[in-house]
Amino acid sequence: MTPARDCAPADAVVEAVRAGGLLEPGRPVMVMLSGGRDSVCLLDVAVAIAGPGAVRALHVNYGLRPEADDDQRHCRRLCRRLGVPLAVERAGRSARPAQGNLQAWARELRYEAARRLAAGGDGAAGHTASDQAETVLYRLAASPGRRALLGMAPREGVLVRPLLGVTREQTAAHCRLRGLEWRDDPSNAWPVFARTRVRDDLLAALRSLHPSAQANVVRTAQLLREEAEVLDAAVDAVLGGARSIDVGALGALPAALRRLVLRRLAEDSAGRPAPQAAARMEEIVALAGHSGTASLDVGAGLRAVVEYGRLRFATGQASSEVAEPAALGVPGSVRFGAYLVTCGWAPPERRDGMLDARTLSPPLTVRPWRPGDRMAPVGLGGTRSLQDLFTDRRIPRERRHELPVVASRGRIAWVPQVATAEPFRVTEATREAVCLAARVVA
Repeated sequence: MTPARDCAPADAVVEAVRAGGLLEPGRPVMVMLSGGRDSVCLLDVAVAIAGPGAVRALHVNYGLRPEADDDQRHCRRLCRRLGVPLAVERAGRSARPAQGNLQAWARELRYEAARRLAAGGDGAAGHTASDQAETVLYRLAASPGRRALLGMAPREGVLVRPLLGVTREQTAAHCRLRGLEWRDDPSNAWPVFARTRVRDDLLAALRSLHPSAQANVVRTAQLLREEAEVLDAAVDAVLGGARSIDVGALGALPAALRRLVLRRLAEDSAGRPAPQAAARMEEIVALAGHSGTASLDVGAGLRAVVEYGRLRFATGQASSEVAEPAALGVPGSVRFGAYLVTCGWAPPERRDGMLDARTLSPPLTVRPWRPGDRMAPVGLGGTRSLQDLFTDRRIPRERRHELPVVASRGRIAWVPQVATAEPFRVTEATREAVCLAARVVA
């Protein structure tokens, strides 16, 4: 067992975690238990705060070291002492990556297991303030941008990190004073891992400049995370929940806010971090100078697309899938691609989105747009091609095949966001009307 340098009282760690609010009396929590000092401390603190009946533990045996089975037995003994049920998962040899970041693979493996086994509660990881400082410094060196300085979040979904306000020295002191032994993983000292070099070389150098270097890095990350909430609110105010933005309005924003808006739009589309979008900011804004539709590949399968003066992001190639035609009852509902199309009875005083029931021959047909399609839109006089109507209504090219076209006996009656056909419109003579609607459900 490794001696601790900080002899803080054991209950000081419990009180620090209790004040953080991530562990609560009676709230179920699955503690990820490696057998090291931080996870041993976390398990003991979780029992003290949540109560033994609310706590379970998870140990993942990766089988990477000769001591792996001894670590597992140690975790079983500890859990028996604390009265905590232990789940053990073993990583098969075939699951290990032949190349790449071994530590990242192991981390994701235990996170996935914790999420799967949490059963309505939280999964708790033993990351400390010391880990937070190392994470910030590593990310700052590896990737520019404010996100690198935010460090690890106290909560990410069901994953919680209750020990972020506690140092590694304090977790060791807690274990010593509680008589809890821990296992040391010698691979944590291998200089082949970047985190080891940050801990032993970079942080040591910073401490030689100022004894509070680690605490200052952690405090900075905390302050920036709080300030990030203000910046996120500013982005929310600009976008108002939209997934696109007028390019002129984007260009008028201050450069810093413009970058944040671009990053939000790109990440909402990609479902993952997309720092490359903000890095191409000037090129993206310049797309506004193109007529019609213009796009720019910003990397990682993400494209910036400007159509009719609005910017959005798209992933991969435009989908070539076209939904099959479907029958729609009157009344009734039917799934068409990503849309749910419904037809229901409506009072005759309603007009918008309504069709005169007497003009319809059910079942209606819901189908995709076809080149050459024409309809007679209400109020325009005569017929128009759907292609022209799409252009007039500024429907992006990539969405045109996705929109449901509702027809009765081969004649187009209604296209959402585009038009209702004159022969089917509600008039003063209408006695029964139906309401058509289409909403995206997937």
